[in-house]
Amino acid sequence: MSESIGAELDMIGIVVTDMPRALAFYRLLGLDFPEDAPDSPHVETTLRGGLRLALDLQSMVEGFHPGAAPTGEGRMGLAFKLPSADAVDAAWKRVTDAGYGSVLEPFDAPWGQRYATVRDPDGTSMDLFAWA
Repeated sequence: MSESIGAELDMIGIVVTDMPRALAFYRLLGLDFPEDAPDSPHVETTLRGGLRLALDLQSMVEGFHPGAAPTGEGRMGLAFKLPSADAVDAAWKRVTDAGYGSVLEPFDAPWGQRYATVRDPDGTSMDLFAWA
């Protein structure tokens, strides 16, 4: 078995088409989001244990990666935090060198992260990121 790349599951992301409607649903389940969340293309809440849950408008995702936002059922992805931008690049290379698919090569995202996306063997997107 190969050595771990050292990523830490940090966030579960769900792509939504209607932020106010999605917030109403998740608030009904007991999750707490900021009051100004309905006007934002990306909102987060921290769950027990420190794991974050994010809701992202499909239009925002399409804005930085056209065609990437999932449609239909299964609009969720996992985001793994790495310690540095270099670690994101190295993890992306290691995952893709191992034969797994790349969705989005590492780049400096406008929201302040080094960011990349890979696919698991069944096609589920996994984000790799580090705060700049």
